[in-house]
Amino acid sequence: MYQIRTLRLLPKNSMGQSWKLATVDYTTAATRPASSGTGTEQTETIVIPKRIQRSPTDLLQSLASTVGRDATAPHFKYSDDPFLIPMSNVAKRTYAMSKEAGRKAAKWIKEEHRELFLHQEAQPAIEKFAPRLIFSEDSEVDEVVLKKLIEQGQLSDAVFVYKLLEEKGVQISKELKQSLLEMVCFFNNQEPLSEEYIEERWFLQNNRRRERGVGKTWKDGDLAENLYASIEPKTPQAYATLIRGMAKYLQCERAYALLQEAGEKEIILDTNTFNAVIQIVSLLKDTAEQRWQLTQDLLQQMAKQQLIPNLGTLNALLECISTFGNFKLARQTSLQVLAEFKELNVSLSLGSYYYLLIIFCRERGPVSHIIVDILNEISGKEFSIQHPKDTYFFATAMDVCRNHLHDKVLAKKVNDLLHTGKNYDLIGDSFKESVYYRHYLALLCQTETVDDFMVTYDLIVPNIYIPEPGIMEEILRSLEINGSVEQIPRIWSDMVIFDHTHRESLLLYVLRIMVDNHRPDNEQLSAQCCQVALDMYQKIEEQTSAAGKRNLRKNFVSFTGQMLGDILTLIVRGGDVNHFEQANEVFNYIDKNQHSIPGTPSDVALQEYVRSCVHHKAPTQSLLVLQYAVENNMESSKLAQIIHQGFTLNEIHLAKLKSLVGDMDSLLLK
Repeated sequence: MYQIRTLRLLPKNSMGQSWKLATVDYTTAATRPASSGTGTEQTETIVIPKRIQRSPTDLLQSLASTVGRDATAPHFKYSDDPFLIPMSNVAKRTYAMSKEAGRKAAKWIKEEHRELFLHQEAQPAIEKFAPRLIFSEDSEVDEVVLKKLIEQGQLSDAVFVYKLLEEKGVQISKELKQSLLEMVCFFNNQEPLSEEYIEERWFLQNNRRRERGVGKTWKDGDLAENLYASIEPKTPQAYATLIRGMAKYLQCERAYALLQEAGEKEIILDTNTFNAVIQIVSLLKDTAEQRWQLTQDLLQQMAKQQLIPNLGTLNALLECISTFGNFKLARQTSLQVLAEFKELNVSLSLGSYYYLLIIFCRERGPVSHIIVDILNEISGKEFSIQHPKDTYFFATAMDVCRNHLHDKVLAKKVNDLLHTGKNYDLIGDSFKESVYYRHYLALLCQTETVDDFMVTYDLIVPNIYIPEPGIMEEILRSLEINGSVEQIPRIWSDMVIFDHTHRESLLLYVLRIMVDNHRPDNEQLSAQCCQVALDMYQKIEEQTSAAGKRNLRKNFVSFTGQMLGDILTLIVRGGDVNHFEQANEVFNYIDKNQHSIPGTPSDVALQEYVRSCVHHKAPTQSLLVLQYAVENNMESSKLAQIIHQGFTLNEIHLAKLKSLVGDMDSLLLK
């Protein structure tokens, strides 16, 4: 553009000469004439490389690979703001889904007020930005409209237009009916969730897994079967589509019957159709022998039709074998299958290794070290998704390392494989990611030193994984065994953030670790433990008062005598005057509510509190403790001795002491 403007400003008689001068800059050595000098000039050839297909995010991925992942930062889908970073599994789901809900709201506004979005500023026009067409009984439709809707994946509109064409008597081609049949069978005539709602699809995977366990969800007598009936003569594609749809939604008997019908009519089907039926063999037959016999019959039918097995066939066979109750038969047949497919040069995917782990590493079967061979085979390799079950491998492998072999070395190898290249893309949905790190942290806290474990803990928690209460209990058990009371303030802070303060078992664990691992020489640690105890006391008190106002009977922690005794002990060990006043507050609560609090504080807790009363010269408070012990049939002689030896009591206090424990002289002789 700049060059054209320059030419317009030049005199006409000099335009040709100027153009020649301008083109000199674009002349390469390859096209420049050789000089007439005596020397020989080397010519250079420029080779333009072939275009490489790039995705829209390739540049961003290249930039991200230069900096790596920041373990202290939240996932990019969350706002990097302290008040908006989720700190619990519930919050992660809520924040992500609320962001998705905003997109849905925007899309709803675009659809409801389509008159406001008719302008097209982009050239060429971006079809996604345009409002979705609305079809009615009076709409002018034809095969072209139906074909376009099928290509766009708009199931409900495609079905409506198809029925409208049928009502108007418009002839629809067999190919178009086949395309519609494929879409209806794939989605079971249910409008699919849009691919742009990534978070909702991510978090709903676990729900879909539970729905699959319910049983058959295929819609009998629905549009799919009507479309299939309207296709005459029946084609192999029509048979294959309906069989796969029925197999996917667990209409097993009819899918197998259709397969047999196609075989009787000598209709050649494809490999993937047989794979779909092999996957549901476990639902067709009961015993392992019957399942394996039916599987062999299906493989023979494939051989008769000269169909070549593929990776889907291998994984379907392994899935069927994994359901065998006879583990010896399962191991034997799986090894036979692997040998056969090795001859066919079929490479295993992560899904294949997942099935092998299921077959060999059973909870009630003999111990197997097959995962060692698997990791030796695939360590350092980068995988891509080839089968839906590929995303199950890492969570299952970590489960085997923890529960089957209890081997942290293998667990670290699995973790290294996960972080090789782009393998993390195969971690699966949010549920599988959580299961993976649950097993990983639980195994490390049982097998590593506390310091080494806390390094891994800091890398993972909370931005990648938030420990569930069960894993937090495992961590506390490890800290208790190692006497690592110095880690408790950090763990307690995480428990508060992760909303674990309503778990009574966790609170008792924290208190027990701090009480049993007292370090008098570390005043800072004693003050931190005291603060943890005070914080716990306040939170339980808030829960109790809130539950009383709302008449709640569950999901809150109530005080017990043992719990209050531990809190009292930790506050006393704080050593400060303010802490003593707070200890008095806690004991007064115990004394006032002793008829409603189950259990009593330990004798050691009351004795430490009385010694603190002696230290702070509070004889009246110490006599209240003695009175509480007497009323609750606790050991009182030791308390009386501490009070008598620690104070110079006046007559009133001596009279009170005598009324509680009797003659002090006889008590001291004991």
